[in-house]
Amino acid sequence: MTPEESAAWVGLVTVSQLLPAALDAQLQRDSRLTHFEFTVLTVLRFTPEQTLRMSALAAETASTLPRLSHVCARLEKRGLVERFASAKDRRATDVRLTADGRRDLIRATPRHIETARRLVVDALTPAQLDALAEITAVIRGRLEGGSESATEAR
Repeated sequence: MTPEESAAWVGLVTVSQLLPAALDAQLQRDSRLTHFEFTVLTVLRFTPEQTLRMSALAAETASTLPRLSHVCARLEKRGLVERFASAKDRRATDVRLTADGRRDLIRATPRHIETARRLVVDALTPAQLDALAEITAVIRGRLEGGSESATEAR
C-alpha cells in the first residue's frame, strides 16, 4: 500500500473498532442496552406490526442466527421482545417488540443520537458528511456482494 492508502486503511480499521465500543459504553451506561440490542429493537420498531421472522431480523442486523437467538433470549427475559412460532410457517420463529421494548428504545434514542452527533456528525463539515455517506455506501455495496462504484453511489 502507498502511505496514503495505508493511512486511510488504518484510520478506517481504528474507527471501526473504537466507534462500536463507544456506542456500547453510552448505551450500557444510560439504557442498559448494548448497541446490537439497540439495533435489534430499532429494526423491529420500524417493521410492520413490529414483528419479523428471526432469519429476516438476522439479515437486517447483519447477524448470525445463533448470535441473534442469544440476544433475543436476553431481551425476552427483560420483557423487551417476545418470540413465538410463525403463523405462516410453524418451523420458523418470529420476534415481536413489546410495549416495554418500544418504551425502552424510545427512552434510549435521544442520548444515543447525542452520542452519534458528538462523536461523528458534529465533528464533520457538511461536505465531509456527504463524502462519508458516499464512501460508506461504496464499501457497504462491496461487503454486501454488489459492485457499486463511487459514481453509482452519487
